[in-house]
Amino acid sequence: MNTAIDPAMSNEVARFPRLVLFDLDGTLLDSAPDMLETVNRMRAARGQGPMPLSELRPHVSHGSRAMSAAAFPELGGEVSPEMIQEFLGIYEQELGNSSGLFDGVPELLEAIEADGARWGIITNKPEYLARQIIPQLGWETRCAILLGGDTLPHRKPHPLPLLHAAEALGASIDDCVYVGDDQRDINAASAAGMRSVVALWGYRGGEEQPGAWGGNALAATVDELLEQRFWQALR
Repeated sequence: MNTAIDPAMSNEVARFPRLVLFDLDGTLLDSAPDMLETVNRMRAARGQGPMPLSELRPHVSHGSRAMSAAAFPELGGEVSPEMIQEFLGIYEQELGNSSGLFDGVPELLEAIEADGARWGIITNKPEYLARQIIPQLGWETRCAILLGGDTLPHRKPHPLPLLHAAEALGASIDDCVYVGDDQRDINAASAAGMRSVVALWGYRGGEEQPGAWGGNALAATVDELLEQRFWQALR
């Protein structure tokens, strides 16, 4: 374990876990505006009016199928593979056009790096799409690992991506924390034996109860993750 001390902390232990893994959409990146443009182009092609962001936002973390189902409720949840491919094709065109980082994310990642720790991304987004986002954000040399939903044989809530990331980076599970805004994120961390943080600023339906997901901590804002006492309480 890297026990390098931040000089600004004067003889205290490292501020952050040695490896902080994040979900992408709804945790680091507010991609809902890009998703909205995608479904509204699909709706326009079918002669339907635009969908408001407030109606799509709770479905973003659940993926293309859930968003397509929300955009076309008349389908009763029966979304065809062709519609999913249509969604992904349009989304690739919209990628990064309207999205942006959540407030506090740049400062958080800089603080993790300044502490001598590393950070990475584990998302259920297809890897080819996730890899197009990283250069837009200037993260090519900063993100220690990026795993998409199709990188490995299993995706979240299966623990494999989290276990693979820790092993690939030579980090023990005890030195890792996973931060995500969806129950699948927390379930994956629990199954991997990894500590987890529920990102309450993300995409969540009103009926969901994140306090019951079993995360080790809940954070209302990104700024909370900049507080040393937050991580001390998590140890």
